[in-house]
Amino acid sequence: MAKNTSRTLRNMMIYQVYVRNHTKEGTFQALIKDLDRIKALGTDMLYLLPIHPIGEKQRKGELGSPYSIQDYYGINPELGSMDDFKALIKATHERGMKIMLDIVFNHTSYDSVLFNDHPQWFYQKDGKYTNRIGEWWDVVDFDYTQDRKLWEYLIENLVYYTQLGVDGFRFDVASLLPYDFLMEAREKVLSVNPASIWLTESVHGHFLKEVRDRGFEGQSESQLYDMFDMAYDYDAHVYLEDYLNNKGDLSKYVFWLQRQEEIYPDNYIKMRNLENHDFGRIAGLVKDQRKLENWHAFNFFSKGSTMIFGGGEFSEPHHPDLFNKDTIQYQGKDISPLIKQLKTLTNSTLFSEGVYHIDKPEMKDVIVASYENPHNKALGIFNVSGSQGEIAVSLEDGTYINAIDEQKVVVKNNAITLQSSPLIILQ
Repeated sequence: MAKNTSRTLRNMMIYQVYVRNHTKEGTFQALIKDLDRIKALGTDMLYLLPIHPIGEKQRKGELGSPYSIQDYYGINPELGSMDDFKALIKATHERGMKIMLDIVFNHTSYDSVLFNDHPQWFYQKDGKYTNRIGEWWDVVDFDYTQDRKLWEYLIENLVYYTQLGVDGFRFDVASLLPYDFLMEAREKVLSVNPASIWLTESVHGHFLKEVRDRGFEGQSESQLYDMFDMAYDYDAHVYLEDYLNNKGDLSKYVFWLQRQEEIYPDNYIKMRNLENHDFGRIAGLVKDQRKLENWHAFNFFSKGSTMIFGGGEFSEPHHPDLFNKDTIQYQGKDISPLIKQLKTLTNSTLFSEGVYHIDKPEMKDVIVASYENPHNKALGIFNVSGSQGEIAVSLEDGTYINAIDEQKVVVKNNAITLQSSPLIILQ
């Protein structure tokens, strides 16, 4: 991991926004009006999906994918103007939040400015311009081996947005980008803003193997920690998906969370998220509200930063369309108070620097985890299945308080009776 990455980023809460679908207007100005509510959730960083003009050639859907970019220096006119974007940066900073941009440096649209002006910068197969991942048929890949000027152009683009006031970048499919390019880009950006925060979308392990098997360069997550501050949870997320879709058991997911403690640098930071623009809504998979609350509580309690995908705070079950206008309704069960409480409870050095343990489930579908430092302890029990019975705990007999709902919890014979709501005990 980047050696200067601060463990305090584990306390960070990120709020992901797809501007097109976040409001009825789908603009920066409409988003500005919602910033006070977003901040009140406990948000530290506003993360925007790509904001650039979208390609028209081979477009997916009516409006196209924001990941099929025409011009890295342009602003999608549907969202507003450059002045509107600058106003959003200013308004975000005024509320004490940072702003992160989604960066797409693996490919562009087929009608991009760069493809028109510098076709030699792009990947060819059998004499045809294409991409290395067949299902991404709306984009053409860069070929980083052909011209150093491509590196310079993209790095200067990062510098440009950093100078505008952007505080960090989320790199789309970062595993497919050259290691040396990423190292050089980070060094250049940090020379402008030493506090810039970098989040990698490191890909699922099976996808990385597929890329390498095809003969292409692909970075493992351990490699990406050399230049990134935070990484997606995709090494473990596949097992969470299996469990939620009744294709696997909870112990496999917990096992991979345990493995993260062994295979990554000491200051590793995972960006924990239950849903995002690529994966279905957690409320669409977990229908029981108590179970849903347990998953959110565990997501905050887990070691790392936490991301809320816009609408998740309303238990929104519908996943918005990436390629068409599909406004989030914000009409489900409002769990904003729970999110605020969880952010407050986990916003301390105990959760950023304490010794973390997550136990193999003693009961089939109950997660038990803990933090400890010389002065404080925290125990979390997350009944994600609604199980009943007693579970052993490493607490002396007595009466404790659930920090989430302030209800009393009795420990007798070093065990507690499971409840349906999530439990966090602070000592």
